[in-house]
Amino acid sequence: MNRSRKVLAGAVAAAAAAVMALALVFVAPGGASAAPASSGMEVLHGAHIMGVHGSKRNPASTAGQLYYHGGNPGVETGTDHVYIVFWGAQWNGGSSDPSGEASLIESFYNHVAGSSWNNSVTQYCEGVSSGTYFCNGAGTAASNGGGLGGAWFDGSSLPRRISQSSLASEAAKAESHFGNPNQAQSQIVVATPSGHSMNGFGTQWCAWHSSTTANGGSLAYTYLPYITDAGSSCGANFNGLGPDAGITIVGGHEFAETESDIYPNGGWLDSGGSENGDKCAWNAATTSVSMGGASFPVQPLWSNAANNQTGGCVLSYP
Repeated sequence: MNRSRKVLAGAVAAAAAAVMALALVFVAPGGASAAPASSGMEVLHGAHIMGVHGSKRNPASTAGQLYYHGGNPGVETGTDHVYIVFWGAQWNGGSSDPSGEASLIESFYNHVAGSSWNNSVTQYCEGVSSGTYFCNGAGTAASNGGGLGGAWFDGSSLPRRISQSSLASEAAKAESHFGNPNQAQSQIVVATPSGHSMNGFGTQWCAWHSSTTANGGSLAYTYLPYITDAGSSCGANFNGLGPDAGITIVGGHEFAETESDIYPNGGWLDSGGSENGDKCAWNAATTSVSMGGASFPVQPLWSNAANNQTGGCVLSYP
């Protein structure tokens, strides 16, 4: 091969490498529109993210109503529970919990079951034809929740680099700790302490939910970093609701999305890949809502039935 051909071959190889590198800096979270990843951000697989405040991801007006995508299961049914594992020895003693996030998120999950805010998920169901927009009593409806099934402080060491695979493994470990609850009626939340989070938190996303294989079945889990570490990007003082508002705004977003799309993307999403929380994220109507005698800041959730079945973001249902 002469010199000119060698130069040409080298240029072609370099161009191909550049294209491949470019392809790897995009992440398509759970079927939603692809978003550019920041330097060092891990590409998430099969995960639905809640974008940071101001990212303008998945506005409610863009892709119409939610419809059933045929999952079996597609929603959480029965007496569904949330189980939370506070992962890392740093939680012990409270030095890495300056905002008291552990007690606040436990209280929220203890009160959210049966609330009128969370009741909107019951309009969505499984066991109907894929493409269904309104269940009208058919199929099996998503549950309004059994609330907090348990909380565990796992004092094992955090990895130097928190990754999706390490979080999935911790979720499976927690499921075993909690006695292997019915997977179609449960979700695991993995929370990490202040100063310890996965790359992308606070710059690209605030939290995300996904699923993994555990104990011979599919397990729904959410990653909930230490929300107040991200400040206003993840809800601090949003709508004047106080510095800790983001904890339950973000925690509630992921909780309700898992109930209506337990194993992404087989549940209820719109044509653009957005779930019931995505379509109303960082909505101006976000406020504190009473739940069982306590009050928590939460965002509205999408309801297909709102506004005479044209759909909209609601804080209570029906």
